[in-house]
Amino acid sequence: MKVLITIDTLTQGGTEQSILELVRHFSENTKVVVCYFYPNHTLKEAFEQSGIQLLFLDIKPKYHFIDAIHALRKVLRSENPDIVVSSLYRANIISRIACRLEKKPLVGTFVEDSYGSNRKATFHGLGRLKFWFTWMIDRLTAGIPTIYISNSKALALSNSRSLGVDDRKIHVIYRGRVIKNIPISNLPKTTPFRFVCISRLYEKKGLTDLIAAAALLNQYENEFCIDIIGEGPFRNKLEEQIKNCGLEGKVNLPGTVATASQTLIHYHAFVFPSWFEGFSGALVEAMLSGIPIICSDIPMNLEAVTPDTTSKVFPVKNADQLAEKMLWVINHYEEAQQMGARARAEAITRFDIHNIALQYENTLREVVVS
Repeated sequence: MKVLITIDTLTQGGTEQSILELVRHFSENTKVVVCYFYPNHTLKEAFEQSGIQLLFLDIKPKYHFIDAIHALRKVLRSENPDIVVSSLYRANIISRIACRLEKKPLVGTFVEDSYGSNRKATFHGLGRLKFWFTWMIDRLTAGIPTIYISNSKALALSNSRSLGVDDRKIHVIYRGRVIKNIPISNLPKTTPFRFVCISRLYEKKGLTDLIAAAALLNQYENEFCIDIIGEGPFRNKLEEQIKNCGLEGKVNLPGTVATASQTLIHYHAFVFPSWFEGFSGALVEAMLSGIPIICSDIPMNLEAVTPDTTSKVFPVKNADQLAEKMLWVINHYEEAQQMGARARAEAITRFDIHNIALQYENTLREVVVS
């Protein structure tokens, strides 16, 4: 079976990294070609080192859908894949049109809660008009893929409602990770108490809530620090908030780390305040590390963790409750570590990349032979 995977760019994002991890573990009977459209080559070397064939179509930034569709049609003719899998908005729209014209079976993916209420609330003015236009194009073409693979049940339900996709066409396959590659966290309690968040710097990631919670926590406990590992366009606003809250030196933005999961052993707790997600690979990695976790109560997170059993959970966008959970972990660290150990045990059974890759490959093969 030959699979062509299309994606917007090779930036160091959760979807891109998950694709890399996934195709590394496909069987030898499956040939994979990854095709990306727009200039961003951060993960190019990692893909090439894994022996994955890459095709870069060099489409001008932003959209230029007509040029991209024309280029992808040429690829479909020259590579002649048995099946195409697309991820992220621009690649989805381009692949739907090109595959329809070339009569190639397409598998769509749901990796983001693109039209949920939390995301919709982030748009104002002209942004709302753009949001509506984006949704309209997505919905009009959503019937083209043969099936969809969703990162979570909650994501499948949300997108099914938003895009009018029959839920019988949606297969839920979680993100997976290589268990042996993630070191086990067991850091003794020391001062300062070290929190970490691994996230791209976007508004939707809830990082302003984390900084606000840090300001509240600082009123009761000043022996702590927070590293927010990642990069993105929201950096300047976060830096300004940190300065205004007087948290310089306590809340740090060290930028992107190539193997962020390897750093978890240097921290006491992992914080994940996101407003909406698909299914977070960073959260899966935190579970596999056994580090105590504090996360927002969005449905996608609650498919991974169980409140007060494998994680402390707070109401999304509630900085007061987040600060309370952080203080609880500091004051009840041994109990929090036990939660982390339970999270690791559960993650091992659910998110082993070998099992995930097998599920994914079998699903694609069923489409090809049908």
